[in-house]
Amino acid sequence: MASTSTWAQDLITCDLCDNPTQQFCNSCQVSLCGGCINKHVENLKSETHDIVPFKDRRERFVFSSCASHPNQKCEGHCQQCDVPVCFRCVTGPHSGHAVKDMSEVVQQMKEEIKKETEEIEYYISRFAQSGADIDQKISNLTEKFKAMEREGENLRKIWHEEVENIFDTLQSTIRKMKDRRLTVLKSHQSRLQDSGTKLELITKENKKILKSNKVSDVTSYKSELKDFRDIPTEVDVKIPSLNSNTVQGRELSIELGKYRATLTQTSISSLTDDVSILSVKKLLEKTKIIATIPSGIKPLGVITCIGFNEVWAFGEDKFIRRITMQGSLKDKILTNCEKGPADISVTRQGELIYGDNNSRTVNIVRQGRIETLTLPLGWVLCGLCCTRSGDFLVSMHTADKSHYKIVRYHGQTARQEIDKDDHGQNIFKGGELGVYVEENNNSDICATNSNAETVIVMNKTGKVRFRYDGTPARRKNPFYPAYLVTDSLSQIIITDFKNASLHILDKNGHFLKCVDDCGLENPVGLSVDREGRLWVGCFISGEIKVIQYLE
Repeated sequence: MASTSTWAQDLITCDLCDNPTQQFCNSCQVSLCGGCINKHVENLKSETHDIVPFKDRRERFVFSSCASHPNQKCEGHCQQCDVPVCFRCVTGPHSGHAVKDMSEVVQQMKEEIKKETEEIEYYISRFAQSGADIDQKISNLTEKFKAMEREGENLRKIWHEEVENIFDTLQSTIRKMKDRRLTVLKSHQSRLQDSGTKLELITKENKKILKSNKVSDVTSYKSELKDFRDIPTEVDVKIPSLNSNTVQGRELSIELGKYRATLTQTSISSLTDDVSILSVKKLLEKTKIIATIPSGIKPLGVITCIGFNEVWAFGEDKFIRRITMQGSLKDKILTNCEKGPADISVTRQGELIYGDNNSRTVNIVRQGRIETLTLPLGWVLCGLCCTRSGDFLVSMHTADKSHYKIVRYHGQTARQEIDKDDHGQNIFKGGELGVYVEENNNSDICATNSNAETVIVMNKTGKVRFRYDGTPARRKNPFYPAYLVTDSLSQIIITDFKNASLHILDKNGHFLKCVDDCGLENPVGLSVDREGRLWVGCFISGEIKVIQYLE
Protein backbone atom coordinates (compact mmCIF):
# COMPACT_ATOMS: atom_id res chain seq x y z
CA MET A 1 0.00 0.00 0.00
CA ALA A 2 1.38 3.44 -1.00
CA SER A 3 2.23 5.85 1.79
CA THR A 4 0.24 9.05 2.31
CA SER A 5 3.08 11.21 1.02
CA THR A 6 3.44 9.18 -2.19
CA TRP A 7 -0.34 9.28 -2.77
CA ALA A 8 -0.31 13.06 -2.33
CA GLN A 9 2.49 13.41 -4.89
CA ASP A 10 0.54 11.32 -7.45
CA LEU A 11 -2.77 13.16 -6.91
CA ILE A 12 -3.84 15.12 -10.02
CA THR A 13 -6.04 18.13 -9.34
CA CYS A 14 -8.58 19.98 -11.45
CA ASP A 15 -7.14 22.71 -13.71
CA LEU A 16 -9.92 25.09 -12.56
CA CYS A 17 -9.72 24.41 -8.80
CA ASP A 18 -7.72 22.36 -6.29
CA ASN A 19 -10.11 19.39 -6.08
CA PRO A 20 -9.07 15.93 -7.31
CA THR A 21 -9.68 15.47 -11.06
CA GLN A 22 -12.42 13.09 -12.29
CA GLN A 23 -13.02 14.01 -15.93
CA PHE A 24 -10.96 15.16 -18.87
CA CYS A 25 -11.88 17.34 -21.87
CA ASN A 26 -10.16 15.80 -24.89
CA SER A 27 -11.05 18.85 -26.99
CA CYS A 28 -9.43 21.38 -24.65
CA GLN A 29 -6.95 19.03 -22.93
CA VAL A 30 -8.18 20.19 -19.48
CA SER A 31 -8.47 18.14 -16.27
CA LEU A 32 -11.82 18.66 -14.50
CA CYS A 33 -13.52 17.73 -11.21
CA GLY A 34 -17.24 16.94 -11.14
CA GLY A 35 -18.15 20.43 -9.98
CA CYS A 36 -16.22 22.28 -12.71
CA ILE A 37 -17.55 20.44 -15.83
CA ASN A 38 -20.50 22.82 -16.32
CA LYS A 39 -18.34 25.84 -15.60
CA HIS A 40 -15.87 24.76 -18.28
CA VAL A 41 -18.58 24.14 -20.89
CA GLU A 42 -20.35 27.39 -20.00
CA ASN A 43 -17.12 29.43 -20.37
CA LEU A 44 -16.45 28.02 -23.84
CA LYS A 45 -19.95 27.67 -25.34
CA SER A 46 -18.67 28.10 -28.89
CA GLU A 47 -16.38 25.05 -28.59
CA THR A 48 -17.25 21.37 -28.93
CA HIS A 49 -16.30 19.48 -25.80
CA ASP A 50 -15.43 15.79 -25.68
CA ILE A 51 -15.58 15.10 -21.92
CA VAL A 52 -14.60 11.58 -20.81
CA PRO A 53 -13.52 9.88 -17.55
CA PHE A 54 -9.92 10.86 -16.73
CA LYS A 55 -8.66 7.31 -17.30
CA ASP A 56 -10.05 7.40 -20.89
CA ARG A 57 -8.36 10.71 -21.82
CA ARG A 58 -6.52 11.12 -25.12
CA GLU A 59 -3.60 13.53 -25.26
CA ARG A 60 -3.41 15.63 -28.42
CA PHE A 61 -2.53 19.14 -29.52
CA VAL A 62 -4.92 21.97 -28.74
CA PHE A 63 -4.93 24.29 -31.71
CA SER A 64 -5.58 28.00 -31.24
CA SER A 65 -8.63 29.66 -32.74
CA CYS A 66 -8.18 31.64 -35.95
CA ALA A 67 -8.27 35.40 -35.44
CA SER A 68 -9.72 35.96 -38.93
CA HIS A 69 -12.28 33.11 -39.17
CA PRO A 70 -14.52 32.38 -36.15
CA ASN A 71 -14.99 28.75 -35.11
CA GLN A 72 -11.90 27.74 -37.14
CA LYS A 73 -8.78 26.14 -35.64
CA CYS A 74 -5.31 26.95 -36.87
CA GLU A 75 -4.04 23.49 -37.77
CA GLY A 76 -1.44 24.79 -40.21
CA HIS A 77 1.50 27.18 -40.25
CA CYS A 78 2.23 29.48 -43.19
CA GLN A 79 5.95 29.18 -43.92
CA GLN A 80 6.01 32.36 -45.98
CA CYS A 81 4.26 34.61 -43.43
CA ASP A 82 5.39 32.67 -40.33
CA VAL A 83 1.88 32.74 -38.77
CA PRO A 84 -0.71 30.09 -37.72
CA VAL A 85 -3.47 29.59 -40.36
CA CYS A 86 -6.79 27.73 -40.60
CA PHE A 87 -8.27 25.91 -43.61
CA ARG A 88 -10.12 29.03 -44.78
CA CYS A 89 -6.90 31.07 -44.55
CA VAL A 90 -5.16 28.57 -46.83
CA THR A 91 -7.85 28.99 -49.47
CA GLY A 92 -8.10 32.72 -48.90
CA PRO A 93 -5.39 35.28 -48.08
CA HIS A 94 -2.62 32.63 -47.82
CA SER A 95 -3.57 30.89 -51.08
CA GLY A 96 -0.50 29.60 -52.86
CA HIS A 97 1.73 29.91 -49.77
CA ALA A 98 3.66 26.93 -48.47
CA VAL A 99 1.76 25.62 -45.45
CA LYS A 100 3.07 23.06 -43.02
CA ASP A 101 1.01 20.93 -40.64
CA MET A 102 0.99 22.61 -37.25
CA SER A 103 1.55 19.27 -35.51
CA GLU A 104 4.86 18.87 -37.37
CA VAL A 105 5.85 22.45 -36.56
CA VAL A 106 5.07 21.94 -32.86
CA GLN A 107 6.88 18.59 -32.80
CA GLN A 108 9.95 20.13 -34.48
CA MET A 109 9.97 23.08 -32.08
CA LYS A 110 9.58 20.74 -29.11
CA GLU A 111 12.66 18.86 -30.28
CA GLU A 112 14.57 22.15 -30.50
CA ILE A 113 13.30 23.20 -27.05
CA LYS A 114 14.26 19.80 -25.71
CA LYS A 115 17.79 20.14 -27.09
CA GLU A 116 18.08 23.68 -25.73
CA THR A 117 16.78 22.58 -22.33
CA GLU A 118 19.35 19.78 -22.27
CA GLU A 119 22.06 22.32 -23.15
CA ILE A 120 20.80 24.67 -20.42
CA GLU A 121 20.87 21.82 -17.91
CA TYR A 122 24.41 21.05 -19.09
CA TYR A 123 25.47 24.64 -18.43
CA ILE A 124 23.68 24.65 -15.06
CA SER A 125 25.66 21.54 -14.14
CA ARG A 126 28.86 23.00 -15.58
CA PHE A 127 28.45 26.34 -13.79
CA ALA A 128 27.59 24.54 -10.56
CA GLN A 129 30.73 22.43 -10.94
CA SER A 130 32.82 25.51 -11.81
CA GLY A 131 31.37 27.29 -8.79
CA ALA A 132 32.31 24.33 -6.64
CA ASP A 133 35.79 24.32 -8.18
CA ILE A 134 36.17 28.03 -7.43
CA ASP A 135 34.99 27.41 -3.86
CA GLN A 136 37.70 24.80 -3.58
CA LYS A 137 40.26 27.17 -5.11
CA ILE A 138 39.22 29.91 -2.67
CA SER A 139 39.55 27.45 0.19
CA ASN A 140 42.94 26.24 -1.06
CA LEU A 141 44.17 29.81 -1.65
CA THR A 142 43.00 30.90 1.79
CA GLU A 143 44.72 27.94 3.44
CA LYS A 144 47.94 28.50 1.48
CA PHE A 145 48.07 32.16 2.42
CA LYS A 146 47.28 31.32 6.03
CA ALA A 147 50.14 28.84 5.95
CA MET A 148 52.29 31.54 4.35
CA GLU A 149 51.33 33.99 7.10
CA ARG A 150 52.18 31.38 9.74
CA GLU A 151 55.49 30.71 8.00
CA GLY A 152 56.06 34.48 7.89
CA GLU A 153 55.55 34.69 11.65
CA ASN A 154 57.94 31.76 12.15
CA LEU A 155 60.48 33.50 9.94
CA ARG A 156 59.92 36.71 11.91
CA LYS A 157 60.90 34.83 15.09
CA ILE A 158 63.89 33.20 13.40
CA TRP A 159 65.07 36.52 11.95
CA HIS A 160 64.57 38.24 15.26
CA GLU A 161 66.68 35.50 16.85
CA GLU A 162 69.31 35.99 14.15
CA VAL A 163 69.34 39.73 14.75
CA GLU A 164 69.58 39.12 18.49
CA ASN A 165 72.46 36.68 17.87
CA ILE A 166 74.22 39.26 15.67
CA PHE A 167 73.99 41.95 18.30
CA ASP A 168 74.76 39.53 21.15
CA THR A 169 77.92 38.55 19.26
CA LEU A 170 78.66 42.22 18.61
CA GLN A 171 78.30 43.10 22.30
CA SER A 172 80.40 40.09 23.30
CA THR A 173 83.10 41.12 20.82
CA ILE A 174 83.05 44.67 22.18
CA ARG A 175 83.40 43.38 25.76
CA LYS A 176 86.29 41.04 24.86
CA MET A 177 88.11 43.82 23.00
CA LYS A 178 87.57 46.13 25.96
CA ASP A 179 88.77 43.52 28.48
CA ARG A 180 91.93 42.74 26.49
CA ARG A 181 92.85 46.40 26.22
CA LEU A 182 92.03 47.10 29.87
CA THR A 183 94.23 44.15 30.88
CA VAL A 184 97.15 45.58 28.89
CA LEU A 185 96.67 49.05 30.35
CA LYS A 186 96.19 47.84 33.94
CA SER A 187 99.19 45.48 33.71
CA HIS A 188 101.39 48.30 32.49
CA GLN A 189 99.95 50.60 35.15
CA SER A 190 100.82 48.03 37.82
CA ARG A 191 104.35 47.67 36.43
CA LEU A 192 104.82 51.45 36.47
CA GLN A 193 103.58 51.62 40.05
CA ASP A 194 105.96 48.82 41.21
CA SER A 195 108.85 50.39 39.34
CA GLY A 196 108.07 53.77 40.86
CA THR A 197 108.12 52.27 44.38
CA LYS A 198 111.48 50.60 43.74
CA LEU A 199 112.92 53.78 42.26
CA GLU A 200 111.82 55.75 45.30
CA LEU A 201 113.71 53.28 47.58
CA ILE A 202 116.81 53.45 45.38
CA THR A 203 116.59 57.26 45.45
CA LYS A 204 116.54 57.23 49.27
CA GLU A 205 119.55 54.89 49.40
CA ASN A 206 121.44 56.97 46.86
CA LYS A 207 120.82 60.14 48.86
CA LYS A 208 122.19 58.40 51.99
CA ILE A 209 125.33 57.37 50.05
CA LEU A 210 125.77 60.91 48.84
CA LYS A 211 125.76 62.10 52.46
CA SER A 212 128.07 59.30 53.65
CA ASN A 213 131.83 59.79 54.03
CA LYS A 214 132.56 56.08 54.02
CA VAL A 215 134.53 55.05 51.02
CA SER A 216 133.08 51.55 51.05
CA ASP A 217 129.46 52.87 50.75
CA VAL A 218 130.40 54.65 47.54
CA THR A 219 132.65 52.00 46.01
CA SER A 220 130.15 49.21 46.67
CA TYR A 221 127.30 51.07 44.82
CA LYS A 222 125.88 49.24 41.81
CA SER A 223 123.50 50.99 39.45
CA GLU A 224 120.05 49.43 38.83
CA LEU A 225 118.83 52.17 36.49
CA LYS A 226 119.35 50.10 33.37
CA ASP A 227 116.49 47.83 34.49
CA PHE A 228 114.04 50.77 34.33
CA ARG A 229 115.27 52.65 31.26
CA ASP A 230 113.53 50.27 28.83
CA ILE A 231 110.15 50.47 30.55
CA PRO A 232 107.87 52.57 28.24
CA THR A 233 106.07 55.42 29.93
CA GLU A 234 103.18 55.25 27.41
CA VAL A 235 101.30 52.30 25.96
CA ASP A 236 99.59 52.68 22.59
CA VAL A 237 96.28 50.78 22.82
CA LYS A 238 94.30 51.11 19.59
CA ILE A 239 90.52 51.29 19.92
CA PRO A 240 88.74 49.84 16.87
CA SER A 241 85.88 51.73 15.22
CA LEU A 242 82.36 50.39 15.06
CA ASN A 243 81.35 51.06 11.46
CA SER A 244 77.81 50.72 10.19
CA ASN A 245 75.99 51.45 6.97
CA THR A 246 72.22 51.72 6.90
CA VAL A 247 70.17 52.05 3.72
CA GLN A 248 66.59 52.18 4.93
CA GLY A 249 64.53 49.26 3.70
CA ARG A 250 67.50 47.71 1.85
CA GLU A 251 70.63 46.95 3.88
CA LEU A 252 72.14 47.09 7.34
CA SER A 253 75.82 46.29 7.79
CA ILE A 254 78.00 46.39 10.92
CA GLU A 255 81.79 46.01 11.08
CA LEU A 256 84.02 45.88 14.18
CA GLY A 257 87.59 44.71 13.71
CA LYS A 258 87.42 41.35 11.94
CA TYR A 259 83.74 40.90 12.79
CA ARG A 260 81.19 41.82 10.09
CA ALA A 261 77.43 41.23 9.86
CA THR A 262 75.08 42.23 7.03
CA LEU A 263 71.30 42.12 6.63
CA THR A 264 69.97 42.72 3.12
CA GLN A 265 66.39 43.15 1.94
CA THR A 266 65.32 43.03 -1.71
CA SER A 267 61.72 43.90 -2.46
CA ILE A 268 59.52 44.69 -5.43
CA SER A 269 57.21 47.67 -5.07
CA SER A 270 53.61 46.77 -4.26
CA LEU A 271 52.63 48.89 -7.25
CA THR A 272 53.77 46.04 -9.53
CA ASP A 273 51.50 43.46 -7.92
CA ASP A 274 50.41 40.73 -10.37
CA VAL A 275 46.75 41.40 -9.66
CA SER A 276 46.67 45.09 -10.63
CA ILE A 277 49.47 46.44 -12.83
CA LEU A 278 49.01 50.18 -13.08
CA SER A 279 51.71 50.57 -15.71
CA VAL A 280 49.34 49.35 -18.42
CA LYS A 281 46.73 51.95 -17.57
CA LYS A 282 46.01 55.22 -19.35
CA LEU A 283 44.17 58.46 -18.64
CA LEU A 284 40.38 58.42 -18.54
CA GLU A 285 38.66 60.80 -20.92
CA LYS A 286 36.45 61.96 -18.04
CA THR A 287 37.59 61.70 -14.44
CA LYS A 288 35.30 60.29 -11.75
CA ILE A 289 34.89 61.39 -8.13
CA ILE A 290 35.07 58.23 -5.98
CA ALA A 291 34.58 59.94 -2.62
CA THR A 292 34.38 63.34 -0.93
CA ILE A 293 35.81 63.13 2.60
CA PRO A 294 35.17 65.84 5.22
CA SER A 295 38.52 65.95 7.04
CA GLY A 296 37.37 68.47 9.67
CA ILE A 297 40.69 70.33 9.16
CA LYS A 298 40.24 73.98 8.14
CA PRO A 299 42.35 75.22 6.51
CA LEU A 300 43.72 71.93 5.19
CA GLY A 301 47.42 71.63 4.40
CA VAL A 302 49.32 68.75 2.81
CA ILE A 303 48.05 65.15 2.62
CA THR A 304 49.84 61.87 1.94
CA CYS A 305 48.25 58.46 1.32
CA ILE A 306 48.82 55.27 3.31
CA GLY A 307 47.94 52.16 1.31
CA PHE A 308 44.67 52.52 -0.58
CA ASN A 309 42.01 53.90 1.81
CA GLU A 310 43.72 56.13 4.40
CA VAL A 311 45.56 59.43 4.41
CA TRP A 312 47.69 61.52 6.77
CA ALA A 313 46.67 65.19 6.81
CA PHE A 314 47.42 68.33 8.80
CA GLY A 315 46.27 71.93 9.18
CA GLU A 316 47.50 74.82 11.31
CA ASP A 317 47.51 73.09 14.71
CA LYS A 318 50.05 70.69 16.23
CA PHE A 319 48.29 67.47 15.16
CA ILE A 320 48.81 65.21 12.16
CA ARG A 321 45.64 63.16 11.65
CA ARG A 322 45.11 59.76 10.02
CA ILE A 323 41.74 59.74 8.21
CA THR A 324 39.96 56.87 6.44
CA MET A 325 38.06 57.13 3.16
CA GLN A 326 34.85 56.97 5.21
CA GLY A 327 35.91 60.17 7.01
CA SER A 328 36.63 58.59 10.41
CA LEU A 329 39.66 59.63 12.48
CA LYS A 330 41.86 56.56 12.93
CA ASP A 331 44.86 58.12 14.67
CA LYS A 332 46.52 61.45 15.41
CA ILE A 333 50.04 62.43 16.35
CA LEU A 334 50.92 65.43 18.50
CA THR A 335 53.95 67.38 17.21
CA ASN A 336 55.85 70.41 18.51
CA CYS A 337 55.04 72.38 15.35
CA GLU A 338 53.34 75.61 16.45
CA LYS A 339 51.49 76.25 13.17
CA GLY A 340 51.51 72.74 11.75
CA PRO A 341 54.32 70.82 10.04
CA ALA A 342 56.10 72.25 7.00
CA ASP A 343 55.40 69.09 4.99
CA ILE A 344 54.66 65.38 5.44
CA SER A 345 55.49 62.21 3.53
CA VAL A 346 55.87 58.47 4.12
CA THR A 347 58.82 56.12 3.69
CA ARG A 348 58.72 53.03 1.47
CA GLN A 349 57.83 51.10 4.63
CA GLY A 350 54.85 53.38 5.33
CA GLU A 351 56.47 55.32 8.21
CA LEU A 352 55.29 58.91 8.66
CA ILE A 353 57.82 61.72 8.10
CA TYR A 354 57.16 65.36 8.94
CA GLY A 355 59.17 68.57 8.88
CA ASP A 356 59.33 70.83 11.95
CA ASN A 357 60.39 74.43 11.25
CA ASN A 358 60.71 75.27 14.93
CA SER A 359 63.48 72.72 15.51
CA ARG A 360 64.75 72.61 11.88
CA THR A 361 64.27 68.82 11.89
CA VAL A 362 62.95 66.05 9.70
CA ASN A 363 61.14 63.64 12.04
CA ILE A 364 60.54 59.96 11.31
CA VAL A 365 57.84 58.22 13.36
CA ARG A 366 59.30 54.74 13.70
CA GLN A 367 57.71 52.13 15.98
CA GLY A 368 56.27 54.77 18.28
CA ARG A 369 59.55 56.69 18.59
CA ILE A 370 60.79 59.81 16.81
CA GLU A 371 64.10 59.75 14.90
CA THR A 372 65.36 63.15 13.79
CA LEU A 373 67.55 64.68 11.11
CA THR A 374 68.64 68.24 11.92
CA LEU A 375 69.13 70.86 9.21
CA PRO A 376 72.15 73.21 9.26
CA LEU A 377 71.90 76.57 11.03
CA GLY A 378 70.44 79.39 8.97
CA TRP A 379 68.16 77.16 6.88
CA VAL A 380 64.41 76.62 7.24
CA LEU A 381 62.74 73.39 6.10
CA CYS A 382 60.10 73.73 3.37
CA GLY A 383 59.28 70.40 1.66
CA LEU A 384 60.44 66.80 1.81
CA CYS A 385 60.00 63.36 0.27
CA CYS A 386 61.50 59.88 0.63
CA THR A 387 63.16 58.45 -2.49
CA ARG A 388 63.06 54.86 -3.75
CA SER A 389 66.59 54.30 -2.39
CA GLY A 390 65.60 55.48 1.10
CA ASP A 391 67.29 58.88 0.86
CA PHE A 392 65.46 62.08 1.83
CA LEU A 393 65.06 65.04 -0.52
CA VAL A 394 64.59 68.18 1.59
CA SER A 395 63.82 71.62 0.17
CA MET A 396 64.83 74.55 2.37
CA HIS A 397 65.31 78.31 2.31
CA THR A 398 67.28 80.99 4.08
CA ALA A 399 65.60 82.95 6.86
CA ASP A 400 64.83 85.86 4.49
CA LYS A 401 63.51 83.41 1.83
CA SER A 402 65.82 84.91 -0.77
CA HIS A 403 67.48 81.59 -1.58
CA TYR A 404 66.09 78.05 -1.96
CA LYS A 405 67.86 74.73 -2.44
CA ILE A 406 67.19 70.97 -2.38
CA VAL A 407 69.47 68.71 -0.35
CA ARG A 408 69.69 64.92 -0.60
CA TYR A 409 70.33 63.21 2.75
CA HIS A 410 71.61 59.67 3.12
CA GLY A 411 70.98 58.96 6.79
CA GLN A 412 72.42 62.00 8.60
CA THR A 413 74.80 62.87 5.76
CA ALA A 414 74.11 65.50 3.10
CA ARG A 415 75.13 63.83 -0.18
CA GLN A 416 73.93 66.39 -2.75
CA GLU A 417 72.87 70.04 -2.98
CA ILE A 418 70.82 71.43 -5.87
CA ASP A 419 70.55 75.18 -6.19
CA LYS A 420 72.58 76.38 -9.22
CA ASP A 421 72.21 75.65 -12.95
CA ASP A 422 75.01 75.12 -15.48
CA HIS A 423 75.49 78.90 -15.74
CA GLY A 424 75.81 79.39 -12.00
CA GLN A 425 72.37 80.98 -11.74
CA ASN A 426 69.86 80.14 -9.00
CA ILE A 427 67.48 77.40 -10.13
CA PHE A 428 64.72 78.50 -7.75
CA LYS A 429 63.33 82.01 -7.50
CA GLY A 430 63.20 83.38 -3.96
CA GLY A 431 60.04 84.70 -2.31
CA GLU A 432 57.31 83.98 0.22
CA LEU A 433 55.98 80.81 -1.44
CA GLY A 434 57.62 77.47 -0.73
CA VAL A 435 59.27 74.82 -2.89
CA TYR A 436 57.84 71.29 -2.71
CA VAL A 437 59.75 68.30 -4.04
CA GLU A 438 58.99 64.80 -5.36
CA GLU A 439 61.05 62.03 -7.00
CA ASN A 440 59.78 60.46 -10.24
CA ASN A 441 60.16 56.78 -11.21
CA ASN A 442 63.00 57.66 -13.61
CA SER A 443 64.88 59.33 -10.69
CA ASP A 444 64.04 62.84 -11.92
CA ILE A 445 63.61 65.41 -9.16
CA CYS A 446 60.40 67.43 -9.62
CA ALA A 447 59.77 70.65 -7.71
CA THR A 448 57.22 73.45 -7.56
CA ASN A 449 58.52 77.03 -7.60
CA SER A 450 55.39 79.09 -7.01
CA ASN A 451 57.39 82.31 -6.74
CA ALA A 452 58.28 81.86 -10.42
CA GLU A 453 54.87 80.27 -11.29
CA THR A 454 56.68 77.22 -12.67
CA VAL A 455 57.38 73.54 -12.06
CA ILE A 456 61.03 72.59 -12.47
CA VAL A 457 62.20 69.05 -13.31
CA MET A 458 65.85 68.05 -12.89
CA ASN A 459 67.64 64.76 -13.47
CA LYS A 460 69.17 62.92 -10.52
CA THR A 461 72.42 64.91 -10.85
CA GLY A 462 70.51 68.19 -10.45
CA LYS A 463 70.72 69.33 -14.08
CA VAL A 464 67.52 71.11 -15.19
CA ARG A 465 65.66 69.10 -17.83
CA PHE A 466 62.65 71.36 -18.38
CA ARG A 467 60.34 73.93 -16.83
CA TYR A 468 56.53 74.03 -17.07
CA ASP A 469 54.67 77.34 -16.67
CA GLY A 470 51.07 76.20 -17.19
CA THR A 471 50.69 77.91 -20.59
CA PRO A 472 49.49 74.81 -22.53
CA ALA A 473 46.54 74.41 -20.15
CA ARG A 474 45.24 77.92 -21.04
CA ARG A 475 43.74 78.70 -17.67
CA LYS A 476 42.01 81.98 -16.77
CA ASN A 477 44.23 82.93 -13.85
CA PRO A 478 48.05 82.83 -13.54
CA PHE A 479 49.51 79.38 -12.91
CA TYR A 480 49.91 78.70 -9.16
CA PRO A 481 51.60 75.31 -8.61
CA ALA A 482 50.89 74.48 -4.97
CA TYR A 483 51.92 70.83 -4.75
CA LEU A 484 52.80 67.91 -7.02
CA VAL A 485 53.08 64.11 -7.17
CA THR A 486 54.18 61.50 -9.69
CA ASP A 487 52.35 58.27 -10.52
CA SER A 488 53.12 54.75 -11.77
CA LEU A 489 53.20 56.00 -15.37
CA SER A 490 55.88 58.58 -14.39
CA GLN A 491 53.30 61.30 -15.07
CA ILE A 492 53.61 64.54 -13.10
CA ILE A 493 50.39 65.86 -11.52
CA ILE A 494 50.25 69.41 -10.15
CA THR A 495 47.60 71.23 -8.10
CA ASP A 496 46.82 74.68 -9.57
CA PHE A 497 45.53 76.62 -6.53
CA LYS A 498 44.10 79.68 -8.31
CA ASN A 499 42.50 77.79 -11.22
CA ALA A 500 40.81 75.02 -9.18
CA SER A 501 42.38 72.34 -11.38
CA LEU A 502 45.07 69.70 -11.81
CA HIS A 503 47.67 69.74 -14.59
CA ILE A 504 48.91 66.34 -15.82
CA LEU A 505 52.23 66.12 -17.71
CA ASP A 506 54.18 63.19 -19.05
CA LYS A 507 57.70 62.57 -17.72
CA ASN A 508 59.20 64.81 -20.42
CA GLY A 509 57.01 67.79 -19.58
CA HIS A 510 54.46 67.43 -22.38
CA PHE A 511 51.01 68.64 -21.30
CA LEU A 512 48.43 65.81 -21.35
CA LYS A 513 45.25 67.21 -19.82
CA CYS A 514 43.75 69.48 -17.21
CA VAL A 515 41.31 68.15 -14.59
CA ASP A 516 38.85 70.92 -13.73
CA ASP A 517 35.48 69.15 -13.39
CA CYS A 518 35.71 67.71 -9.87
CA GLY A 519 34.85 70.71 -7.69
CA LEU A 520 38.48 71.25 -6.64
CA GLU A 521 38.17 74.55 -4.79
CA ASN A 522 41.63 75.84 -3.79
CA PRO A 523 43.42 72.47 -4.24
CA VAL A 524 46.63 72.19 -2.24
CA GLY A 525 47.68 68.75 -0.94
CA LEU A 526 47.93 65.92 -3.43
CA SER A 527 48.76 62.21 -3.18
CA VAL A 528 48.34 58.93 -5.11
CA ASP A 529 47.18 55.75 -3.34
CA ARG A 530 48.13 52.13 -4.09
CA GLU A 531 45.06 51.74 -6.33
CA GLY A 532 46.31 54.57 -8.54
CA ARG A 533 43.68 57.10 -7.43
CA LEU A 534 44.33 60.77 -6.72
CA TRP A 535 43.56 62.23 -3.30
CA VAL A 536 43.25 66.04 -3.47
CA GLY A 537 42.95 68.29 -0.41
CA CYS A 538 40.90 71.51 -0.66
CA PHE A 539 42.46 74.32 1.40
CA ILE A 540 39.40 76.27 2.64
CA SER A 541 36.65 73.63 2.86
CA GLY A 542 38.92 70.95 4.32
CA GLU A 543 37.40 68.36 1.97
CA ILE A 544 39.51 65.60 0.43
CA LYS A 545 38.42 64.45 -3.03
CA VAL A 546 39.31 60.92 -4.18
CA ILE A 547 39.47 60.91 -7.99
CA GLN A 548 39.69 58.05 -10.51
CA TYR A 549 41.72 59.39 -13.44
CA LEU A 550 43.24 56.18 -14.90
CA GLU A 551 41.40 53.43 -16.80
